[in-house]
Amino acid sequence: MPLATTRRAGLVDQVIDQLREAVTAGEWPIGHRIPTEPELSAQLGVGRNTVREAVRALAHTGILEVRQGDGTYVRATSEVSGAIRRLCGTELREVLHVRRLLEVEGARLAATARTEEDLAELRVLLNRRDTDWDEGRLDDFARSDAEFHQVVVRCGHNGLLLELYRGLMEAITASVASTSDNPEHAEMIRHRELVDAIETRDAGRAADEAAGFLDELIARAQGW
Repeated sequence: MPLATTRRAGLVDQVIDQLREAVTAGEWPIGHRIPTEPELSAQLGVGRNTVREAVRALAHTGILEVRQGDGTYVRATSEVSGAIRRLCGTELREVLHVRRLLEVEGARLAATARTEEDLAELRVLLNRRDTDWDEGRLDDFARSDAEFHQVVVRCGHNGLLLELYRGLMEAITASVASTSDNPEHAEMIRHRELVDAIETRDAGRAADEAAGFLDELIARAQGW
């Protein structure tokens, strides 16, 4: 396996990056058992504790799965797909309900408190999100859509609301990915009207736009 010897600074982060790259590049396919801790330690030139911490971190994201007495296996190719595997059914509906609580008020505040710089950033992120969708980059789409919604909340300039939202970003990104597998539905949710409402400082319409698409997702989730 072509893993590079790591530098001393930030060893755990470097090992995480290299293990993740081995997965995303197909070096270790899903279901594959990765080399043992001593083998990785020798290949990377780092201590076993460093390898153990890196593996634990990737297991937490859902990319790896540690099976006691058996070894460590590849479970997903990215943090997004790993999160999707953990987010379904009742849990997904709960995330969508919490998103609704935060994002509706976030959109309302954004329409009243946004700056011109905020609006410009929203437009950039909206275009990135739409491009990711149009070009079929679904993992990137999940991330860019979640980032777009985070910036909508940030435009309201309520620090506590933003911190609450940031704390849920992994679950929010997973919920986007979990609900974007229907091309017709995802095509309908373009968020242009939401940004237009924020631009014109129409707080009521911004809140309605945020509530509308989430109500649609919640209704669909009832049958998943």
